[in-house]
Amino acid sequence: MWGILIALISGALMAIQGVFNTGVSKQTGTWLTNSWVQLTGLILCIIVWLVKERQEVGISDLFQIDNKYMLLGGVIGAFITLTVMLSMKNLGPAQAVLLIVIAQVVVAYLIEVFGLFAVEKVGFQWSKLIGVIVAIVGIVIFKWK
Repeated sequence: MWGILIALISGALMAIQGVFNTGVSKQTGTWLTNSWVQLTGLILCIIVWLVKERQEVGISDLFQIDNKYMLLGGVIGAFITLTVMLSMKNLGPAQAVLLIVIAQVVVAYLIEVFGLFAVEKVGFQWSKLIGVIVAIVGIVIFKWK
């Protein structure tokens, strides 16, 4: 139950953040907004790390990561912020988030099915494919005028 609640909060925060970032980018620019988002996120993360984890986890631990490519999360995060702003600007928040979520589900399922990025491999299930198809049909219905 706790995981479901956290996921719902995450989705809500992502939608709100996308709207905020898009609003800022209309008055400044997408890369300046993206820089501000990443900078303020970095500052908050450093403060929380100093307060909560500094004694347990040091900066040098980052250099001990087995799969170094996984350190690209911040770079990917910058492009996530950019693409969310651009999609919301062009599609509106609701339609953009629907498509973003569908893409997340499809890619996440492919990662699981193929066991990519050190994720435990799971077997293909037709019911999950049908679920994705139903979600896509939902987007068509949502967009229908």
